[in-house]
Amino acid sequence: MDPYDSDSSGFEDEGDYTETNVLLGYASEEVLEDVVSHLGGWPAWLDNSTPPPGEFANCKVCNQPMNLLLELHGDLPEYFPNDERRLYIFSCPRKPCARKPGSIRALRAVRKTTASAPKVEPKKAVTEPKKQELQPQAPKTDIGASLFGSNSLTGSVSANSNPFSSSTAGNSNTNPFAAPAPATPASQTPKPSSAAPSAESLAESFADKVRVSSPPPSSTTQAAPEAATGPQTPWPSQSEFPEPYKQFYLDAEYETMSRPSTPAIPEGVTIDNTEEESGAGGSSDLKDALESELDKAFMKFSTRLAHNPEQILRYEFRGTPLLYSHADAVGKRLHDAKGGASGARVTTVASGASNLPRCEYCGSERVFEFQLVPHAISVLEDAVGLDDAGMEWGTIILGVCNRDCGPQQAKVTGWREEWVGVQWEETK
Repeated sequence: MDPYDSDSSGFEDEGDYTETNVLLGYASEEVLEDVVSHLGGWPAWLDNSTPPPGEFANCKVCNQPMNLLLELHGDLPEYFPNDERRLYIFSCPRKPCARKPGSIRALRAVRKTTASAPKVEPKKAVTEPKKQELQPQAPKTDIGASLFGSNSLTGSVSANSNPFSSSTAGNSNTNPFAAPAPATPASQTPKPSSAAPSAESLAESFADKVRVSSPPPSSTTQAAPEAATGPQTPWPSQSEFPEPYKQFYLDAEYETMSRPSTPAIPEGVTIDNTEEESGAGGSSDLKDALESELDKAFMKFSTRLAHNPEQILRYEFRGTPLLYSHADAVGKRLHDAKGGASGARVTTVASGASNLPRCEYCGSERVFEFQLVPHAISVLEDAVGLDDAGMEWGTIILGVCNRDCGPQQAKVTGWREEWVGVQWEETK
């Protein structure tokens, strides 16, 4: 049934292959245009004078500083035209913490280029719903063109630009994963763009390809105050962190999958589909059926990734993640077993409701933004010559606030911890 039995939308059938709206990230040792988005290394902040609160640096299991797994430039001008965004995934490298909640954490940094005028909300009747549901998404534009500055029909990104990078001359719509930054990985802040978007100024970066043209849904909930009730713990010094993973930059292109060929049956050969009856086969058949159902998600996951085996990241803002399993806590939360005759679907946002937990800061629904996949582990382990660096996850799924909540003042950086769903490798 692969590759068309998919949770992701936006398939374009081109005969021998199909292309989706999922933007794939690839690790590169070569320095690319976007030096902000990277796997491993040290984090860089939107504003060096405003690092995250120190408590975000620590593993929730051992309370020790964690390693950076991924930093992604996350500007989405089509959704949040006044917001600069960065996304971070941190992971504890200590083996005793593996497979435990809180050993992998996600942060979102947001800073407005211009101040937002306060909204005056009319008083609501008691019978009015408390929260506004997500509005149906308008038809998507060519995401490939809007994010990477390329035509999605070609299935590739411009050879002269990194799809994760937005540092193109005269380009005002930066890729959410790429913005101009210094060659050193953690010091400068990308400058906000002010020019109006145009077809000629589409960013040739990973982030630009991820943007969608529809505006973000409105919400009646108010953001939580940015000011903390007490003094914040400072971010630890570099000497307090474990040795970082080797840094790799990110290149990207849209996902394409080849159509599987049907093997020909040689002449004179027949296939017997009948099974021998056995008196003791009832319980065995039931066990096989159960194992088959449990393996179905993993088979779909691995088959999908096999079309582009070098991918380390899958990005589709407000899209649907590819589940590693349906049986664990994350799979049970996101998997919809009633997804129709074709089987099941992932329900991060469906029919105006999200299965992701709501934002703890403003109460808005969360949506899927990206996920890391296992080849990222291979890249980082091979870089240091290790067979086991303590990473035992099958996929890391990031859910973010649908409103991109944060400080309303211009040039004030805010930090939010976002929902991260970790599906661990299955052990036999």
